[in-house]
Amino acid sequence: MFIVIVHYKAPLSAIDAAFETHQAWLQQGYRDGIILLSGPQVPRTGGFILAHGVSRAELERRLAQDPFATGGLVEHEVIEVAARTADPRLEFLLGTNSRQ
Repeated sequence: MFIVIVHYKAPLSAIDAAFETHQAWLQQGYRDGIILLSGPQVPRTGGFILAHGVSRAELERRLAQDPFATGGLVEHEVIEVAARTADPRLEFLLGTNSRQ
């Protein structure tokens, strides 16, 4: 499982201008079952993505296709984690290892 921290490198006006295409890219990740959760940081200096069921290489390939990344608007920081304990509603995530 991965936590992706998205760091904005461009003004919010540029981020907002690319938001719809970025949102479409995120929705494809949800449909593919890779992205579980995403949203902005507070204050709005970037965002985050929770991803699973994918290798790091595949995740990085997908992140490179994010319109925010192709436009040079963000930098993605990828942190791999191994969940060991969860609320019962999230137990389906336990034992999910990346396919390396």
